[in-house]
Amino acid sequence: MNESVLNTDSFILFLAFLFIVGVLTTRFSTRLGVPSLIFFIMVGMVMGSDVLGIIYFDNAALTQKIGVIALVIILFEGGLQTNWKDVRPVIAPSLSLATVGVLITSGIVAIAAKMILGLDWLEAILFGAIVGSTDAAAVFAVLKDHNVSPKLGLTLEAESGSNDPMAVFLTVAMIELITIPDASILKLIGDFFLQMGLGLILGIIFGRIAVKALNAINLDSSGLYPVFATAFALLTYGLTAFLNGSGLLAVYIAAIIVGNAEIAYRHSIFRFSEGFAWMMQILMFVILGLLVFPTELFTLDILIQGLLISVILMLVARPVAVFISTIKMNFSQKERVFLSWAGLKGAVPIILATFPLLAGIEDSHQMFNVVFFVVLTSALIQGATIPKLADKLGLNGPKKTTPMQSLELVSLGKADAEMIEYEMESDSAIVGKTLMEIPFPEGTLVNAIIRDGKLTAPTGNTAILAGDFLYILSARKNKSQLKKLLKEKSH
Repeated sequence: MNESVLNTDSFILFLAFLFIVGVLTTRFSTRLGVPSLIFFIMVGMVMGSDVLGIIYFDNAALTQKIGVIALVIILFEGGLQTNWKDVRPVIAPSLSLATVGVLITSGIVAIAAKMILGLDWLEAILFGAIVGSTDAAAVFAVLKDHNVSPKLGLTLEAESGSNDPMAVFLTVAMIELITIPDASILKLIGDFFLQMGLGLILGIIFGRIAVKALNAINLDSSGLYPVFATAFALLTYGLTAFLNGSGLLAVYIAAIIVGNAEIAYRHSIFRFSEGFAWMMQILMFVILGLLVFPTELFTLDILIQGLLISVILMLVARPVAVFISTIKMNFSQKERVFLSWAGLKGAVPIILATFPLLAGIEDSHQMFNVVFFVVLTSALIQGATIPKLADKLGLNGPKKTTPMQSLELVSLGKADAEMIEYEMESDSAIVGKTLMEIPFPEGTLVNAIIRDGKLTAPTGNTAILAGDFLYILSARKNKSQLKKLLKEKSH
């Protein structure tokens, strides 16, 4: 048989094995209380040349490309799930943590890197910039299924979603200062404001264009709408980056706009994005695991250096950054302690650690291995204990409610109708009323109700209760009127 065919078949078999193992490890991570990213990384490390020797992989450039694409998809999914009404009250502390907090964290870690790793000052600041940000993929994954106080959870999610651009800028700026001795610091500061400004403006523009396009276009299959939305995420990043703006910030802003708008096939877009984000997480972390060589990582020098820097990062740098960044911002001491401990590191520092490798900086291999070790310790120690700390500090929020069952929504093709899923809140004006008493728009049909995890077939005499999940078939032209009715509060 042709060797190229065998290689293709083997690659497909490898991908199948990779995703199956990745999905199954999420079950183990939930039971053991360890973030799933640790298992994904371990899968990559075990399959690498140092352990089983299945794959030899040392392509930092390819890793960087895959990592950035994965971050775009993960940030897009995180932005879709962000409720702007809930996030708005915590936007100030989130942005403070994402900017001032990252600078303070990077500065303290830079001093530690200078003393512990023996780097020169520019390289030490570069190291601090690489590990300075809270990782969106790690935070979204850890907080997704835990009932941490909404105020704290939203603060962390908004911070992690918006601080990646800061870390990327600092990393690239320091590499430029190291490799181009006559680089202007004033120009780099100007570039920062230009990148952030363009990212914000283009994110808003592309988000609004995406909403209008999703609602205006009439595709043959509902399955194309999620693909269309994802294409907009990639387009937003690509064009913003091409114009020297922050593509990651633009994607996150655009996703928040799309996620908080009334869009066609919302349910399909959200579910597809969630699954795609998980797939990209698995792929990204496994490849990051393949890139590292355990025989180089688990040496005595790296272990000692990595542990010392991890301790300083977790117990000194992050807490100092949090306490300074949230001064006079209505957080209690317990909440600040929790925010300090929840500064998870994940894929972003490892991806950023490939930048010095590709730039040919002298101590880049040492930096990469220490960064990798710091990420492992952060995920293992902090990631596994965040829910327990929230419980111990009494910072748990209300239990997250999701339907135990869901209806498989039928694709309506070109039909001018849509299935809407809605959870009834206790203060809704229609709670307690029967379906016959509710003035639904003409042509609206309540197809099913999920109550206490059980599917109920509604009749005209069925009363709506708080916590019910309603599945309603409605003409698109009546969608806004129906939403207004469902959201109306009792007086």
